[in-house]
Amino acid sequence: MLNSEVFVVIPAYNEGIVLAETLAELKAYGYSIVVVDDGSAIPQIQYMPDHAGSSLWYVRHSSNLGAGAAVQTGTEYALLKGAKIIVHFDADGQHIPALIDRLVDPIRRGISDVVLGSRFMNADDRRLVPRKKQIVLKVGVFVSWLFTGVWLTDTHNGFRALSAQIAQRIKLTENGYAHCTEILEQIRKSGARFIEVPTTVRYTSYSIAKGQSIFNSFNVLLDLVVRRVLR
Repeated sequence: MLNSEVFVVIPAYNEGIVLAETLAELKAYGYSIVVVDDGSAIPQIQYMPDHAGSSLWYVRHSSNLGAGAAVQTGTEYALLKGAKIIVHFDADGQHIPALIDRLVDPIRRGISDVVLGSRFMNADDRRLVPRKKQIVLKVGVFVSWLFTGVWLTDTHNGFRALSAQIAQRIKLTENGYAHCTEILEQIRKSGARFIEVPTTVRYTSYSIAKGQSIFNSFNVLLDLVVRRVLR
């Protein structure tokens, strides 16, 4: 499988120059890239440098819908363009392009359908996670298990890879961060084979400021509860 058949989907909301830096780092690997501008105040296409030798697409929501909606839009667009594997990748510089191969390799070799990145499988990776965030993420593991029946070491890591066959079955309805739990439920129901692999996340002052607050984590839980009650 060619790297160009691996589509990296990047939701972006008011990322600015950081998006340009993320794309520049990805350029060397030859992946196809879909940037989903989730209604940014300044269209993010202004921060997208020319990528000679790689395919780069830009899709824009007319208003801010949320991370889950952007992931769904990007996934559907990648499938339309012929993706064989879809990788979800953050725009804020947290994820490392060199680790994409670690996620897609088990799918390429036919031993898994979905590969999920984890910050907690290796001690060195775990130490990079701020202490307060570790607590929130561990609570998230328990909450996700309650709602999905899937026990993982890291459930709110947006760095994941899916085969095209499984991606076609994923239909996210949670527009916000609760999509991280919803996608696990859909993966389980699809019967997909899934594994976790260690991934390193780079925390900068910018990415920490953009990340979920403890207050927002309660909003995610509320969204999940409401969704379960109304289902």
